[in-house]
Amino acid sequence: MRTVLVGNIKGGCGKTTLATHIAAAFAGNGLVTAIGDCDRQRSSLNWLRRRSEALPAILGLDWSKDVGASPKGLDRLVIDAPAAMHHKDVEDLIDISDIVVVPVLPGAFDEDATAHFLERLAKVKAVRKNKRVVAVVGNRLRPGTRTSDHLDGFFGGLGFPVVARLRDSQIYPTMAAQGSTVLEAADRRSRSYAAEWLPLLDLLGK
Repeated sequence: MRTVLVGNIKGGCGKTTLATHIAAAFAGNGLVTAIGDCDRQRSSLNWLRRRSEALPAILGLDWSKDVGASPKGLDRLVIDAPAAMHHKDVEDLIDISDIVVVPVLPGAFDEDATAHFLERLAKVKAVRKNKRVVAVVGNRLRPGTRTSDHLDGFFGGLGFPVVARLRDSQIYPTMAAQGSTVLEAADRRSRSYAAEWLPLLDLLGK
């Protein structure tokens, strides 16, 4: 089983959007997939409740109080981490993960929080010894704006690879309200946004 942790200490950076899309990509490829929702808001679990039975099934695990054992038979586990994680929480979740995906939004507050989180990650033994892959994803970007352009400079000093850049769009909350993703929609507009996910999904081994 491969486990993907989606995390950042900054709230509102799109962790659940990434977690649900990654899980949907895995499930869409016929892999037995679960989401472990560690956030008290249970956003991933609420997304699953809205999901149509016609779409590939994803198992929801309520880990909002404690991280539980993974069910047998899983091919992929995606962990939607809580914001404001303590150092021990970070280490515990990384310990059971193979890959850490870190979403970051443009803007000084998000960049500062993400830089702090990545510094924390760099001190974790498994990351420091290159036993865990850490991938950064630029989220809700608006090409041509000052904040997005400034994020390019921020990316350059991260020390971790930036694997994907996702544009800002109302299509994401629209799909979330349906328990779906842009990866599962057939219209042309959705496909243009879905293409931006391919570098990340290739890294994750979808």
